[in-house]
Amino acid sequence: MHMPRSRFLVAGVAGLAGIALALSASVPAQAFTPAAEASKAATTSKAERKRLDKLPTPKLGWYKCYGTAECATVKVPLDYDKPKGAKTEIAVLRIKAKNQKKKIGSLFLNPGGPGGSSTEFALFAPSFLSDSLLERFDIVGVDPRGIGASANIKCFKSVKDQTAVLNGMNVAFPLGKKEEAKYIKSAKAFGKGCSTTGKSLAGAMSTAEVARDMELMRRAVGDKKLTYLGFSYGTALGQFYANMFPDRFRAIAVDGNIDPRQWVGSGKSGNQILDARMKSADGAYKALKEILKRCDKAGEQYCEYAAGDPLKNFTALAKKLRAKPLVIEDEFGTFKITYADFVGALLGSLYSTYAGEEVASIIALVGKAANGEAAAKTGLLERIRAARAIGYDFPYDNSFEAQSAVICTDGKHPKYASSWPASTALRDVKAPYFGRAWGWLTVQCATNTWTVKDEDAYRGPFNKRTAKPVLVVGNYWDPATNYAASVSSSKLLPNSRLLTSDNWGHTAYGTGVCATNAIDSYLLTGKVPAKGTVCHAAHQPFTGKIPTDDADELSTKAVKPGKQLPPVIAPKPVSILTGGIL
Repeated sequence: MHMPRSRFLVAGVAGLAGIALALSASVPAQAFTPAAEASKAATTSKAERKRLDKLPTPKLGWYKCYGTAECATVKVPLDYDKPKGAKTEIAVLRIKAKNQKKKIGSLFLNPGGPGGSSTEFALFAPSFLSDSLLERFDIVGVDPRGIGASANIKCFKSVKDQTAVLNGMNVAFPLGKKEEAKYIKSAKAFGKGCSTTGKSLAGAMSTAEVARDMELMRRAVGDKKLTYLGFSYGTALGQFYANMFPDRFRAIAVDGNIDPRQWVGSGKSGNQILDARMKSADGAYKALKEILKRCDKAGEQYCEYAAGDPLKNFTALAKKLRAKPLVIEDEFGTFKITYADFVGALLGSLYSTYAGEEVASIIALVGKAANGEAAAKTGLLERIRAARAIGYDFPYDNSFEAQSAVICTDGKHPKYASSWPASTALRDVKAPYFGRAWGWLTVQCATNTWTVKDEDAYRGPFNKRTAKPVLVVGNYWDPATNYAASVSSSKLLPNSRLLTSDNWGHTAYGTGVCATNAIDSYLLTGKVPAKGTVCHAAHQPFTGKIPTDDADELSTKAVKPGKQLPPVIAPKPVSILTGGIL
């Protein structure tokens, strides 16, 4: 997810969702839903049929774009209960299947966020999707309403007005009464802007509306049933669609899952902040502890931060930064690196397939700079200066507004923004370092701050028996969408299958032959992998010696990089260290 745009300082190899297609065996697939079970499947509700089925199928006026793709825009009802009322424009992009004669249909993609551009994701699909999918599917991206190339939500009348508010939230997370008060004040102004100036779209951007748009676009591209692949927040969209239209898809694969009950705040959980429900911070802390443990075991030849006791040294460094920021000066000015910046940088690094190496690199670099090493300070300054060249003044960037409009209208949230300091402090006790980082993500959603609502938001049930099986994919060390949520999501959907991966980073596709082949095979054939399948990734932390020079840079990776996902967008805090998108 987006936050106010800030700056990057991420060590090591980029790549948030996976790199090499190597190692591990392919997974045998098997049929899943017997005919008798399929006959008991739920059907699309009368309410959704009324909203959508009487609407004429949109005509997409495709035109050539970006050299390799086709684009179109189409207007859809802002409120499906008022089909002749106000409209909003959504953007669609497709890359046609290489083998049109053997084409299965269209594969709809969503990268997450909320706030990620599906058209941009689809445009770059040839760089990360397997050739087998590109051969047999038209790849389709539909930018969610308010987002990307679709008509944008704008909560402020000008960039100047927006900047005045976002400046108060432009930290990884606030720490201390003074920072918290400033952050809450800005969050209230932000929520007010989206509930007034941005009201018309903010009140019509729930995930349910996006699912309805996707159902309409399924008809528009001529597919009898939907085929879908969603990552991160895109798993919520996939699960919403599966429950709202349980008989209208042939395959839905969701990778890096959000439990939809946690997302919407089912029952009494709506009184909790979002991270208390989703426990993203728990997943991040679990991954960090495992990295420090493996670093210690691997030793100094394999882990840059292995000298002494990594966990003890890390705890001391974090405590030192929390007590006093690291100040670095040069001819360009004075720069402060705070405890929050440090935690944000670690969280950003945990999104990488090479999380172990990147986390160790960041800790070592900051530690050396804190001890006064000139080279480390220079390295930090170079990264800060390069990142700070990117501002958020022009053009108008609505990414945080887009993210918030979905989160705040999809689910229930505590009433008062003033309750966040205590709630996030509690989360930080239960999930050290990352509890505040994740917890402050949704303060603008406090119900007496964010007052605009989407009356047609969908809040369950999420346990419909679908006509076709859903493939639910989760990886052990995901720092954003906790693996436990993939397990619970799979248990929630009666006709689903859980695929587990041991890779690092956020989401599993592209991290090894096993997981990638299993997802590809399901999308191509509709058959799910064997029950209990656990895939092994192409890379595990600290399995290659630290390179001695630039020529040996890839030796730490132990594999040759193959196709990889571009940044998969997910809920995120920001700082000068972590940057604009995790």
